[in-house]
Amino acid sequence: MAQEARCVWQARALLGEGPLWSPRQDAVYFVDIRGSRILRHGLSDASQGVWELDDAACWLVESADGDGFIAGLRSRRVVRLRLEPGQTAVIVAEIARIESDRPGNRLNDGKADVQGRLWVGSMDDSEEAPAGSFYRIDSDGAVTRVDGGYTVANGPALSPDGRTIYHTDSAARTVYAFDIGADGSLSGKRVHIRFGEDDGYPDGMTCDAEGGLWIAHWDGARVSRFHPDGRLDRVLALPVSRVTSCVFAGPDLDRLFITTAAHGREEEPLAGSLFECDPGVRGLPPCGFGSPRS
Repeated sequence: MAQEARCVWQARALLGEGPLWSPRQDAVYFVDIRGSRILRHGLSDASQGVWELDDAACWLVESADGDGFIAGLRSRRVVRLRLEPGQTAVIVAEIARIESDRPGNRLNDGKADVQGRLWVGSMDDSEEAPAGSFYRIDSDGAVTRVDGGYTVANGPALSPDGRTIYHTDSAARTVYAFDIGADGSLSGKRVHIRFGEDDGYPDGMTCDAEGGLWIAHWDGARVSRFHPDGRLDRVLALPVSRVTSCVFAGPDLDRLFITTAAHGREEEPLAGSLFECDPGVRGLPPCGFGSPRS
C-alpha cells in the first residue's frame, strides 16, 4: 500500500505541473506554469535548480537523442529547450506551432510514447469554453488533431503495452480511454473514470508497470490509484488541496513524486510543494521525443 507523502521541496509553485523523471540526470523536473519557471530536484543530493522563462513552459519531455528537452509553451509553440548552467533557459529550435488561430488557448500537459511521438492537449486559458483539443506530434514535427471539445485538457498517460492512452477533461471531471492504432490513430473513445463533486477534478496522471492509473485530484487533496478496469484501488492523502500530477522516478522507478499548486491557496503552508511517497509498485520508464525507444 502507498505510504504517507512527505514534502521534499517547499517550492511554492503557483501551478506546479508536468513532473518528468530524467534518468540521465538523476533528477525530477517540473514546471510552474503560472510562475513561468522550470524546477529541478536532484534525487541523490536533493539539489535544486530553477530556470525562468518569458514564455511559460506547460510541460517537458526529454529529447530521445539526449540533446536537452522538448517543451510545450503557453504560446502554443513546441520547442527544443536547453537548460544551461547559470540558470538560463535557451530555446534552440521550434518544432511545431499549434492553434495559431486560437490566441485564447494554451497548451496544457503532454507526454511522449515509446514510438517517440508526443501526445499534447490544449485548453481555453480562461477555463470556460470547450475550445481545447488533443494532438499527436510525430517525430518529424507533423501535427495531427486526434480529438476535441476539451475545456481543460489534462494528463495523457499510456498503458504498459502502449495500446491504450488516457486523456482527461478536468472541467468535465472525466477521464477518457482510447485505443491506439499502429499508425498512431485513436479509436474507441470511452469514459474510463468519472469523478464526483466530492472527488475534486482529475488532473495529471501516470500509469504504473501493472497498468494501474495514478490520478492527481485538483481540489481533492489526494492521489488515487485505479485498476486497469477503472475500479478504485487506493488513495494517498496529501496536506494540500490542489494536487496536480505525479511521476515515478529513481533507478528502480519505485518512488512517486507529486506536484501541487499554491495559486488560490495562500492559507496552505505546503501548497505548491513537491512531495514524495513510496507507492509499493514500480512505474514505467520515461520516453523521449524523436525516435522509438529500443
